Amino acid sequence: MEIRTELYLGDCREKLHLLPDESVDLSFTSPPYADRRRNTYGGIHPSDYVEWFLPIAAQLLRILKPTGTFVLNIREKVVNGERSTYVLELILNMRRQGWLWTEEFIWHKKNCSPGKWPNRFRNAGERPLQFNKSRKFHMYQEAVMVPMGDWAKTRLRNLSETDKIRDNSKVGSGFGKNISSWLGCEMAYSTNVLHLATECSHKNHRAAFPEELPEWFIKLFTREGDTVLDPFMGSGTTLIVADRIRRHAVGIEIAPEYFEMVKKRFAGYQCDRKTYGAILS
Repeated sequence: MEIRTELYLGDCREKLHLLPDESVDLSFTSPPYADRRRNTYGGIHPSDYVEWFLPIAAQLLRILKPTGTFVLNIREKVVNGERSTYVLELILNMRRQGWLWTEEFIWHKKNCSPGKWPNRFRNAGERPLQFNKSRKFHMYQEAVMVPMGDWAKTRLRNLSETDKIRDNSKVGSGFGKNISSWLGCEMAYSTNVLHLATECSHKNHRAAFPEELPEWFIKLFTREGDTVLDPFMGSGTTLIVADRIRRHAVGIEIAPEYFEMVKKRFAGYQCDRKTYGAILS
């Protein structure tokens, strides 16, 4: 199977119109945060952010397959010592637009920079937010399972009689447990907290994230041959990962210097691959 990568230079508010309806399985992106990257992306003010992003969200809603997922990696900023509410407002408006806010993940940055502020602690995390068009979406949890861990050697060694049955929920949720079913298992299902170091290698793009971040979500929500979209592709990390694990990829970037950077990255990465096909627009 030939793996295709499409690169578009321009504003995603315009270029997204070129993509067909229901053609993408996963959109994973991290747009410029409010009042950030002013010289490159304009530095959208927090009070204008929702109005700016909603047309993009509407196009993503059209392009995404009914079984697809949209993951938005974003974070509030602090204004005059108070957390801005633009992310919360965006979530509420996207729900009115037709999105389901399905899950919130935490990306814990294991190597965040040290610092001290008079009224808050340093940021060591960001919030990948999961949105869907329907409650029945593709999700492959087995693809991101983690080692059971040493705790299982003690926790599963002396099981009570309650642990050996499916215990009824004490709060009426309907969810019980049967811990004994994990005996002998080497792998467990992941949590919604990802412990990953930040990326420092792409000095030409200050906001590059580690390959492990998009890779985890690509494995969770897609299979080989599916299509991944990043409408703010930056240094192209999401696309490189998608191609490496054999997903079709579509990237859009408004900054010509970053667009050229991605072309060069793919040229070096793909020089010996016969399955590579790129459409540059």
